[in-house]
Amino acid sequence: MLLNALERPLDAKQAFIDILRRAPENFSALNEFGTLLFGMGLVTEACRVYAEAIAHHPDNPVGHVNLANILLRANKLAEARQHYQIALQIDPAHPQAHQGLGAVLSDLGDHAAARRHFDRGFRNHAISVLPYRGTQKPLALLRLVSSGGGNIPADCFLDDRTFLTTVIVADYYDVSAALPDHQLIFNAIGDADLCKPALEAAAKLIACSRAPVINQPSVVLRTSRVANAERLRSLQGVVTPRTVMLDRESLGEADAAATIAKAGLGFPLLVRSPGFHTGRNFIYVAAMADLAAEIAKLPGDELLLIEYLDARGRDGNARKYRAMIVGGEVFPLHLAISRQWKVHYFTADMADNSGHRSEEAAFLADMQAAVGEKAVRALGRIASELGLDYAGVDFGIDAAGDVLLFEANATMVIAQPDSDARWDYRRASIRKILDAVDAMIKSRAGSGRLPGLS
Repeated sequence: MLLNALERPLDAKQAFIDILRRAPENFSALNEFGTLLFGMGLVTEACRVYAEAIAHHPDNPVGHVNLANILLRANKLAEARQHYQIALQIDPAHPQAHQGLGAVLSDLGDHAAARRHFDRGFRNHAISVLPYRGTQKPLALLRLVSSGGGNIPADCFLDDRTFLTTVIVADYYDVSAALPDHQLIFNAIGDADLCKPALEAAAKLIACSRAPVINQPSVVLRTSRVANAERLRSLQGVVTPRTVMLDRESLGEADAAATIAKAGLGFPLLVRSPGFHTGRNFIYVAAMADLAAEIAKLPGDELLLIEYLDARGRDGNARKYRAMIVGGEVFPLHLAISRQWKVHYFTADMADNSGHRSEEAAFLADMQAAVGEKAVRALGRIASELGLDYAGVDFGIDAAGDVLLFEANATMVIAQPDSDARWDYRRASIRKILDAVDAMIKSRAGSGRLPGLS
């Protein structure tokens, strides 16, 4: 563990192997080895080690929870749920097991049951301090999160050698308690559709501090999909899809077609459960006759109906660009190209198509040359209107050079590519964005420590 803290993970890995050769059933070694492997990005290996810990120590809830946490991140909800439930059979009060099971149930759309587990998992466990590995005086930062997800994935830029980070689950924090000392508040609650209670709680918490804030909750609250479609539609060079939130019952009634038409929508249209990302619970409905069967696949009592914007080029491929907004500046992050209407980078035709990678490289090298001056100006207007310190925009380009807006909010991921040399052309652009985020946070924090409670 010390070797890993000294940034010698390969030496740490070998040390764990040496220990386990001598004591193959030692729970602490197995558990910490799994944590090391997961931190190194060796997810499959971490799962095997945690499974070994469970095999030798089936009555220790920690192994079950750690394995379940990885399964949850991999979206293997049924397997994760099973291990969280086993952990709770062993220790009915285990807070991390309740937190994880709540996250599983939330993903499955059972928000009432999720809330019951969140109540048990986060009450009196709403604050945690992350390890600090730096050698200089740290910048003290509060990172506000929501119990139910919808948070900005900030680990890639909140370096634990620079920031002493205290994580606060805003919707379970007692605002009458003094906040830990801090120089800056980073509001990582990013999904306005999913996290309204947490954002409102974060606003109350922030009111108790005099520190600067990144992504004010009141600004994030204005970025729901319905609100964005309305307020960004008026921007020059921007095309937004007509978007409405309807309850499921109204879509199952005999006059559902009239309800949809009254909302200004027709077919084909897109339907999604609010609060989900990376294409989950997001479907294409070709005709009214298909609606009932298709929405039966989606969780939740309310559903978003979204006008379909055709982002296909002359070659028949759909293109989805992503740009990040950092301190008001717009940076190109990636381009995904696919034959499918639902375009996500990890499922797009990029790894095996050198032509697509060349097109993405051109976008990263010169965004204006790739998408046009009109689109770049429109992206600047979107950034200004959103008013977020950190955000992302997913978009296409139509034949007129306008931006087809798919999504714009704070929850966008800056995903690092793996070590494959095919992705070398992406690394400088990603590094530039991460450096910009780091510089923004440090500049906001300033040099003086502020008391937590004003």
